[in-house]
Amino acid sequence: MKIILFLCATLPLDRLIWLGLQNDLGANPIEIITRSTGTWALVFLCLTLAMTPLRLISGSLFWIKQRRMLGLFCFFYATLHFFIWLYLDQDWDVHAMLHDVLKRPFITMGFLSYLLLLPLAISSNRFSQRRLGRRWLVLHRLVYLIAGTVILHYWWHKAGKNNVAVVEIYAVVLGLLLICRLPPFRVFFQSLSK
Repeated sequence: MKIILFLCATLPLDRLIWLGLQNDLGANPIEIITRSTGTWALVFLCLTLAMTPLRLISGSLFWIKQRRMLGLFCFFYATLHFFIWLYLDQDWDVHAMLHDVLKRPFITMGFLSYLLLLPLAISSNRFSQRRLGRRWLVLHRLVYLIAGTVILHYWWHKAGKNNVAVVEIYAVVLGLLLICRLPPFRVFFQSLSK
């Protein structure tokens, strides 16, 4: 199952590579690959957060076993998104990057989201789980904050173009996935699995 999940998770990147090789990325290829990698990072964040409600509803640990890979693919696409911006927009100029981070709120939120994702990706292995103990759970609860900063990043980016309809859909999905974790909902979902 993990191999199938891995292959499916690489399809968005495969598609971008294929379009690039076919010279079919449109008039603004940088915007297409930046937008695509950012969108897929958000999709994988939603999928990662969906694993707990699916476990609660089904009673099966199958879903939790997929969560780590989905989270790492969220980080993978976020890393591509970040480095495309750093390389193609900022030309590896750290001074220009910091200026952009401080000047534009949507860049600030995107940068913050990426910084918050870093410790989660680094500590996603079993060694870190054992080493950190209960602190590992506290650390990985940062994902809830990341959900908020990512939506703000996307919102401020799209608000500048007066186009927030898609952002609202993601905000509702993430909101519902977070609400599912509240104790009354957890009890309700667990009762469904019995």
